[in-house]
Amino acid sequence: MAAKIKKGDRVVVLSGRDKGRSGEVLQVKPKEDRAVVRGVNMVKKHQAQTQQQEAGIVSKEAAIHLSNLALADPKDGKATRVGFKVLDDGRKVRVAKRSGELIDG
Repeated sequence: MAAKIKKGDRVVVLSGRDKGRSGEVLQVKPKEDRAVVRGVNMVKKHQAQTQQQEAGIVSKEAAIHLSNLALADPKDGKATRVGFKVLDDGRKVRVAKRSGELIDG
């Protein structure tokens, strides 16, 4: 099945402690149905010292389940569902159900 959420997309969090926040998708893990979103689902991690990095507590983004994310509509930035459409030149593109706007090119 084609991916509804891809790396680089702008998404809105639908549920959980970060509900309503939005950010850019940094990584998608399709086998786990999860994605890492910039600035969302931040966790504190105790980091051991390495040659490059000092020891301490660092904040980083944890993966969030795809069911808790929705694509942000390109028109107004609100959450929208994703549909697919085949263009005249044969390309299959994602379409925002809310506004009918094309999401990718």
